[in-house]
Amino acid sequence: MYNENLITEENIEMINENFIEDEQLKIDISETVGDIHVEDPRIIAKNVNVFYGEKIAINNVSIDIGKNEVLAMIGPSGCGKSTFLRCLNRMNDTIESCKVQGEIYLDNKNILEKKTDVVPLRARVGMVFQKPNPFPKSIYDNVAYGPKIHGLAKNKTELDEIVFNSLERAGLLAEVKDRLNSPGTSLSGGQQQRLCIARTIAVSPEVILMDEPCSALDPIATAKVEQLIYELKENFTIVIVTHAMQQAARVSQRTAYFHLGNLVEVGATEKIFTTPQHKLTESYITGRFG
Repeated sequence: MYNENLITEENIEMINENFIEDEQLKIDISETVGDIHVEDPRIIAKNVNVFYGEKIAINNVSIDIGKNEVLAMIGPSGCGKSTFLRCLNRMNDTIESCKVQGEIYLDNKNILEKKTDVVPLRARVGMVFQKPNPFPKSIYDNVAYGPKIHGLAKNKTELDEIVFNSLERAGLLAEVKDRLNSPGTSLSGGQQQRLCIARTIAVSPEVILMDEPCSALDPIATAKVEQLIYELKENFTIVIVTHAMQQAARVSQRTAYFHLGNLVEVGATEKIFTTPQHKLTESYITGRFG
């Protein structure tokens, strides 16, 4: 049941499709505020709709995601940001009741076409999940797994180079170089998450998706992951879902605000957090709901 007190302190009576109404307030969220386009896009999403059975979870979302940028997706729980994130590498295919419509282009190829092979797609568009999920293997084998199955190394020397470089780029090599044969699960939570990031970048993706990657981490581990995100954007496009608005402000160049499955507003992060154009964005940023 939707909590009618979430939007304002005033007396909101109903939520009806693309409008939130009360005696004094009528807010249209059917069209996105801000420029959805960028000059050099890595991903272009057009009119994306997502259904779980008969229920719509994403409503006609269009947005470009630029090369070598960090796009943060924010919004209250259940707004559809994680659902949209999973569209970008077809992870929603694993949910039987989920149906995705629209077009999502990765380097000018529509990944939503039925003929798309999702295995190489998920190598090109890697994902880091909310909770660290290292394989029940050694630290070395966690990172080596992807390059092995995708045939990226011709021999052990090349595989070693990929593993060491990936751990270095993930800021983890100095901490684990003397125990690469230890289980990945023996690491701390923050180290496990950076191991998962190393595992992701080992297959040389073009895009990295992060679904609340710091939600289970302490402040020190969170700071390390945030610094890593800042460094990785030099080589990758990164899309991060986060409930922490301060984190979005720290790590991203653009921010997209979702509400009830709609993309309400998108723009430069500094502008979104200082001078939002949409009333709902302003209310969420200032803590009136969420």
